[in-house]
Amino acid sequence: MKILINPDVSTWKEELARPVFKTKKINRIVKPILRKVRRNGDKALIKYAYEFDHVELEDLQVDQTEIKEAAAALPTDLKEAILVAKKNIERFHAAQAQPELVEELMPGVVCKRKSVPIQRVGLYIPGGTAPLFSTVLMLGIPAKLAGCKEIVLCTPPNEEGKIHPAILFTADLIGIHKIIKSGGAQAIAAMTFGTETVPQVDKIFGPGNQFVTAAKQLATNFGVAIDMPAGPSEVLVYADDTAVPAFVAADLLSQAEHGVDSQVVLVTHSQKFAKKVLKEIEEQVEQLPRKDIAKKSLENSVAIVLNDLKTALELINFYAPEHLIISVEQEEEAVQGIVNAGSIFIGKYTPESVGDYASGTNHTLPTYGYARNYSGVSLDSFVKKITYQKLSPEGLKNLGPTVEVMAREELLEAHKNAVTVRLNYLKKNS
Repeated sequence: MKILINPDVSTWKEELARPVFKTKKINRIVKPILRKVRRNGDKALIKYAYEFDHVELEDLQVDQTEIKEAAAALPTDLKEAILVAKKNIERFHAAQAQPELVEELMPGVVCKRKSVPIQRVGLYIPGGTAPLFSTVLMLGIPAKLAGCKEIVLCTPPNEEGKIHPAILFTADLIGIHKIIKSGGAQAIAAMTFGTETVPQVDKIFGPGNQFVTAAKQLATNFGVAIDMPAGPSEVLVYADDTAVPAFVAADLLSQAEHGVDSQVVLVTHSQKFAKKVLKEIEEQVEQLPRKDIAKKSLENSVAIVLNDLKTALELINFYAPEHLIISVEQEEEAVQGIVNAGSIFIGKYTPESVGDYASGTNHTLPTYGYARNYSGVSLDSFVKKITYQKLSPEGLKNLGPTVEVMAREELLEAHKNAVTVRLNYLKKNS
């Protein structure tokens, strides 16, 4: 992890470049997978499970026996932890619900807007090097709160054809019963087109590797929406001399261990502080079971020393991090200056880990700079907003002439006439 001292603005793009996806090469692999799943359905999923997951599957869907066994296999403290996280996530996401909006804009003209659940959603849960049962909470809870009619969960099996018990326990806890043993691009394809076992969905959610990400983006060509374009996980920590170097190092490593293509960034005002953090990283990384992954990730990472708050905020907003930790003396000013970030963690006692698991916010967030124009997953992600309008005879008389003039000037005579014939009718029958 290199240190840069006051890099010129013109170099920020190069110095902060995320690991590059070889999109064309990845798509050449993913597109045939989508075609085969579309054509062969379950048969293709079973074939890919053997090829990629090294398991021979008889059934793609998890049965109730497996779910009961999973619950029995989990330690009590993990079940209790999941329940605490569930409670916080439910409470925060339930509070995001918006009441129906009704407004009479002029006499006889009433407009409404209300949230309507997306009917069929697909949740992708990674299960490879780190089975993310926490993502089941983050996606399943808002889907349930929104009232989505059908929820299907896809996650890859292990070599014994089993799903991680924590994933099964968590899914069952929040009422998701359609659980499919399929991962990778093939799972995205199944939810995009539908198979004999996997229902076709309207929107796909969830993180994944570069093949999953590519498949999700290709799915949008077939009328399926996705939560957001996303890349590898990332964190930027903005810290000054009031921060604790050991805390900062731990936060950086918590993201570095996600994957070799993850990226972590430190922004600080002191080269001396940056060196303290890097020393802590060297010591802490050796204690990690995933240290080889973290070390590789650190090769993509950088510590940047900047003189002042204003420049630091400019760089942070330029980078638009997925996770942003702020641990500086000018905390409030720093927080108020951020306009591009997925989720912000404030103060030295707020590690990014709490948002990943149990604080209540959602951990499915925009990466790769998409925080400039995307939000993280929320209750709103699982609903669509429908607007309504109803005019009384009085309302049409009040508003109709305005519409006639505007339609006439746009040379759309049929639009104008749709109003005129009604006004003439009202005049004739008054």
